[in-house]
Amino acid sequence: MSFDPRSVPIRPDELAGRVIAVTGASDGIGRAVALACAAHGAEVVLIGRTPGKLASVHAIIEAGGAGGASAAVLDLETAVARDYDALAAAILERYARLDGLVHNAAILGMLTPIEHYDVPTWCRVLHVNLTAAFALTQVLLPLLKVSRDASVLFTTSNVGRRGRAYWGAYAVSKFGIEGLTQTLAAELESAGTVRVNAVNPGRARTRMRRQAFPAEELETLPLPETLTSPYLALLGSAARGVTGMSFDCQPSR
Repeated sequence: MSFDPRSVPIRPDELAGRVIAVTGASDGIGRAVALACAAHGAEVVLIGRTPGKLASVHAIIEAGGAGGASAAVLDLETAVARDYDALAAAILERYARLDGLVHNAAILGMLTPIEHYDVPTWCRVLHVNLTAAFALTQVLLPLLKVSRDASVLFTTSNVGRRGRAYWGAYAVSKFGIEGLTQTLAAELESAGTVRVNAVNPGRARTRMRRQAFPAEELETLPLPETLTSPYLALLGSAARGVTGMSFDCQPSR
């Protein structure tokens, strides 16, 4: 099936009536996607670790008047089973289902050779970027299965498709995300109600990009809000039946 989310026209009410949870909703791509989802009619569950930043995004959404929002503080580095369960219970009580789950939360770790990579940092990056995404998806899967048309989106990267020197745990975590996407999509495909895909936003004017490339001129990079259309397309009805794929937000360089 040939499908390019970059070419899908996005209607103003593209996500009307849908309940979509977004991790990393405080900053960068996650914040931009959450705001875009709400602007196109969705009820958005904002998930992040910083209460003040979540409150700011929540206030913008409420002032916009298109969609609504609720905020859930969850630190993926330190969260334990009861924290995930509490989030699932709160979504169940308020919305009774989930139509979309967008994973954006991630940390970079170190850019250094494997030979010298700090082991605790390695474990931390793999946990936040991969294991926590698995755990959150698992606990929210019953709510996604209630929906007649649910979409799970993992955020991937070019360095998770072909190995690149010095990207260490971050690259390995994104290779894992690609594998998790394909595995979960294959497991859910026969039911046909939950689709699973990965999205690579590419170069963007974010804090993580600055951390990875401190000498780069940020003004040359796209703003996160200019990269949200593929996410909206994959969350909307136009992508029904599209699963197990990995897409780019920007043309290859």
